[in-house]
Amino acid sequence: MSRAGYSNLHPPSSHPPRDSLELASLASSTPSTSRRSTTSSSASGLNSSRRLSFSNEDPLTTTDNNNNETTPRPNPHNRSYSISSAFDFASNLFPLSSTAAAGYTALGGLPGTTGDLQAVNLEKRKSLTYLNGLSLIIGLIIGSGIFSSPAQVNTNAGSPGAALIVWVVAGVLAWTGAASYAELGGAIPLNGGAQVYLSKIFGELVGFLFTWCAVIVLKPGGAAIIAIIFGEYMVRAAVGPESESVSAWINKGVALAGLALVTLLNCLSTRLATRMGDVLMFLKFVALFGITVVGIVVAATGFSWKGTPNEDWKTQSWFEGTSSSASSWAVALYAGLWAYDGWDNTNYVTGEFLDPHRDLPRVIHTAMPLVITSYLLANISYIFVLPLPLIATSNTVAVSFGARVFGSLGSLFLALVVAASCFGALNAATFTSGRLVYAAGKEGFLPEVLGRIGIPGTVEVGNRVRQRSWVQRRLMRVIGDEDGGLGFTPINAMVFNAVLTCAYIVVGEFGTLITFYGVAGYTFYFLTVLGLIVLRVREPFLERPYRTWISTPIIFCCVSLFLISRGVFAQPVQTLVVLGFVSLGVPVYALRVRGGKRAKRKDEE
Repeated sequence: MSRAGYSNLHPPSSHPPRDSLELASLASSTPSTSRRSTTSSSASGLNSSRRLSFSNEDPLTTTDNNNNETTPRPNPHNRSYSISSAFDFASNLFPLSSTAAAGYTALGGLPGTTGDLQAVNLEKRKSLTYLNGLSLIIGLIIGSGIFSSPAQVNTNAGSPGAALIVWVVAGVLAWTGAASYAELGGAIPLNGGAQVYLSKIFGELVGFLFTWCAVIVLKPGGAAIIAIIFGEYMVRAAVGPESESVSAWINKGVALAGLALVTLLNCLSTRLATRMGDVLMFLKFVALFGITVVGIVVAATGFSWKGTPNEDWKTQSWFEGTSSSASSWAVALYAGLWAYDGWDNTNYVTGEFLDPHRDLPRVIHTAMPLVITSYLLANISYIFVLPLPLIATSNTVAVSFGARVFGSLGSLFLALVVAASCFGALNAATFTSGRLVYAAGKEGFLPEVLGRIGIPGTVEVGNRVRQRSWVQRRLMRVIGDEDGGLGFTPINAMVFNAVLTCAYIVVGEFGTLITFYGVAGYTFYFLTVLGLIVLRVREPFLERPYRTWISTPIIFCCVSLFLISRGVFAQPVQTLVVLGFVSLGVPVYALRVRGGKRAKRKDEE
């Protein structure tokens, strides 16, 4: 079969040029058995550093089985193809699948020049299902917060009824962001999440700055917080109430061990990591369902392991003491949105979904109402069982809940549940953070070695990674991926992310990180969702398998601006530090990406 590439700068007039973003959809299309028919999407053509070719199979063509003739796919919905795309395809081409052998070409690079393991990519080994996507979102959103410290919301709202309203409102606002990301993920179905969207819509510099902040600070810092909480609850389960006097380094040691274990499991295979995430997701729902049922039973029977049953929910109005301060409500909403963070998790791995166009919206619109409902029921149960002052001040609410109902055995069990929940969140964070680093390495934003797949001692045989060691072959049969075997994961990227996370665990200071999340994190959320609106204007005929209401991104953009402004006014000094760090990414981009592309062009000449 012949193979056509994008080196032909003047497309035949018999084929309509494609939109710049239509080509992105090819990366996740199910190939047919037809012959390749490729044309350029820009009259200006592509420079040599941005050529790419796709695999033999072209999902946009159909084959007549009788005479083997190939015809282009009919134009759906009277879609128009503009030669001068609003994105200028030649200058903003985002690397896609090049060939079955050459894989996902890095910015400034040519297909097929990066070696055996670099020549394969995760996007061509699709394995993620609807259930896996659910576990990634729910696994990261439901970490420790709902089990340990909803106090920030309760304290600032002023009353239990007001706190419940905040939990619902925060969940719905987070849902608007998730729905916006669902549309972007369907239109640009590639790994990398906001990195891909920002680079495509606003240019490579903006995408690089997101990568710079997310890879260096946001992702490893967030994982470090989860790991430390995991360590604290494991120590609490082991030594009981005396855990308060245990050295912080013991907690950090357990956190580092948990991080090492979850990174190892994610490096072994995608199947193992996703199955573990699925199991832990069900465990979280079982625990939250159990808390809800116990709370209802306690409310109905007045049972208490020791002491008098809690009567606050009966004797006091649920809205008594509601705060009238707009600032307090803002802090409560901010804390609630923090508890829902992680709704963008599946967008980092969209390219690995078996059917991203169908599953990504389904995952988001299933996960968000489930999480909102679970948070609401758990908080109601806490109100039934625990005194209101305790809920407003405790950072171990679930453990106190277990002790109140079942004594020391209950507190031990709930401590283990919180630890397991944190481990699941750490697994989801490791899985998606590794893919972000991997995508950045593929694009040339980070060193090329981080965009490689596999482990030392693997070779490419028959377009499949096979291990030389007999031990690896045996393990592959049990836990290996169906297409890639054992170790067909972005190991270098996940090890890199683990090293950064270890550094944050050792340092253990997260005050600035919270401000960083509020300012930098929501700035990029804002830009990404704003990009959806920009994309609607610039590419009105782009195929969007899922379209959200236009009011959805507008609402989320307003919420993002509110959170950004709150972080700026509340912590002006830390905000300057954040801006300084983000600005530092500009010269790094100039040296790393632009400089590297100039050097490659010289080599080609």
